[in-house]
Amino acid sequence: MRDEPLLQKVRIQEDIESSDKGVRVNDGDGPVTLILLFTTFTALCGTFSYGTAAGFTSPAQTGIMAGLNLSLAEFSFFGSVLTIGGLVGAAMSGKLADILGRRGALWVSNSFCMAGWLMITFSQATWSLDIGRLFLGVAAGLASYVVPVYIVEIAPKKVRGAFSAINSLVMCGSVAVTFLVGSVISWQKLALISTVPCVLEFVGLFFIPESPRWLSRNGRVQESEVALQRLRGNNTDITKEAAEIKKYMENLQEFKEDGFFELFNPRYSRAITVGIGLLVLQQLGGLSGYTFYLSSIFKRSGFPNNVGVMVASVVQSITSVIGIIIVDKFRRRSLLTVATIMMCLGSLITGLSFLFQSYDLLENYTPVSTLIGVLVFQTSITIGIGGIPWVMVSEMTPINIKGSAGTLCNLTSWSSNWFVSYTFNFLFQWSSSGVFFIYTIISGVGILFVTKMVPETRGRSLEEIQASITR
Repeated sequence: MRDEPLLQKVRIQEDIESSDKGVRVNDGDGPVTLILLFTTFTALCGTFSYGTAAGFTSPAQTGIMAGLNLSLAEFSFFGSVLTIGGLVGAAMSGKLADILGRRGALWVSNSFCMAGWLMITFSQATWSLDIGRLFLGVAAGLASYVVPVYIVEIAPKKVRGAFSAINSLVMCGSVAVTFLVGSVISWQKLALISTVPCVLEFVGLFFIPESPRWLSRNGRVQESEVALQRLRGNNTDITKEAAEIKKYMENLQEFKEDGFFELFNPRYSRAITVGIGLLVLQQLGGLSGYTFYLSSIFKRSGFPNNVGVMVASVVQSITSVIGIIIVDKFRRRSLLTVATIMMCLGSLITGLSFLFQSYDLLENYTPVSTLIGVLVFQTSITIGIGGIPWVMVSEMTPINIKGSAGTLCNLTSWSSNWFVSYTFNFLFQWSSSGVFFIYTIISGVGILFVTKMVPETRGRSLEEIQASITR
């Protein structure tokens, strides 16, 4: 014990000497380097491709139905196949990312995405169109899990939230770009242009490093340190961060290897409950309904649907940028609370708009109030509820159960996505206001869930977060 002050002085002296040599001591709060930016950009190409796939059906519907002589039922099946493929990709996402690594899983996702777009581009029959869409879904199911996990594991803690929030911005931006470009070119050209992000990702994957945490978990400690050094820069001393990662991975060795039934271990209950709860809230709160059927919502309200979609896309892109700026300046739980309240309020406004319309009350205001409700809801998605749940799932889940937990959370998200997208039209036909009141109630329950169950993770290393939540 008497030697501790001496050891502390030695460490201080070492830090001073490191500073004198121009070496930055990294405690997990390292600099933003060019290779980190390039690696993040490459991973986000997968998210961009997912967004183009989600937005493709809206501008392409008329052209595809006329060009291939599809019925409405056939085109509806084509659109829904993306979700089926997403479930397939989600089912294998966690295990694939554990076996092949984060970078390896991105290779698989990229291959499915490229094949899917090329099949759609050159389709002359319904079956090839549907298989291409199915492949895009598989790629999306993989990317929706692997991309946020990869970004969380490589980013310094001071910018981890902002880097992860860019994922939501890219998603929103890619949907908006697809709407714009698809309105002026044919669906075949739109599908062909959509391969560009795939090509960029394909090239980038040759140059980016694997996740240091995945390498360390698999006993490749030296490779982990090399990858971490590349990400943090040659002038950064990674000793402390590398030691923290190594020590945490060593502590995990005493626990059973990743397996599905290990998820039911009481020590992981809070992490799994919070992760699944946030993703269910995100989807059952109406996200897919607003995204997939935005044109139908505006059309029923009397607002010009093309104008409404474009306004919503622009506002969503702007608020996504705001979300990136504020995500690391405010507490995650506070942002989620505000976002869930806005989510609830947006659906309430939209529901009341259609309720008044059904009773011939304030009909002149229904189009405008519906637009306001949609914009409030979408703002809640971009400032918190859209991206933060995936960030927190990646932050909270220990790496030894990340594969199984990721698969479970991803399957939950895509199953909820399918349920909402499948039931929306039926519910909207049953009651144009009632469907939004259902979303309002679910969001209201979500407010209680966020305030009572969700832990704070901002400004803490992944190892600190996971150690505290699995005690």
